[in-house]
Amino acid sequence: MPLKRVPYRSLRTLLRRELIREEDAGTAALIRRLAHVRRAGRFTRAEFLAMCRWKSPRARRHYERNTAALIRRASTAALAARDERRRIERLTALRGVSVATASAILTLIDPRRYGVLDIRCWQLLFSIRSVAANPRGRAFTSPQWEQYLTRLRGHARALGVSARMIEYTLFHCHRKLQRGRLYD
Repeated sequence: MPLKRVPYRSLRTLLRRELIREEDAGTAALIRRLAHVRRAGRFTRAEFLAMCRWKSPRARRHYERNTAALIRRASTAALAARDERRRIERLTALRGVSVATASAILTLIDPRRYGVLDIRCWQLLFSIRSVAANPRGRAFTSPQWEQYLTRLRGHARALGVSARMIEYTLFHCHRKLQRGRLYD
């Protein structure tokens, strides 16, 4: 695992000492641009592409293979879903959209309730024993997404911040503790 020794025994301690409370300016602008999506109950192809590029521009050619009609149907179904697993399944039905990318889409639409499921965040959680599986933090499953979301929301509630701020803090802590390359 490409992390230095983590100086925290628990996620709670880490968050109490490292919590970030302000969003990155560029991300905040994108979140504002997407503020209408929850009310509309769907997003456009242009919005979809912007969200996917924000998470991972490498898969751009896959994202672009989705038609406007397909994106409209998938986004409408995802945002109308009553549980997180169905929401993720609807989004991952789109070309190029992994569980991690779907989590980024939901985060940009509703940062209060969601955070991005990211390799950095998961590896940090694994190192402090807050999650037990998938030490490399890759190829996430729906159950792992639900477990992650439960952790984020619980700590967000306790600290009076958004789930996104919990995730953003984890991301930055990992960057400070990383040694070597992220991907081997």
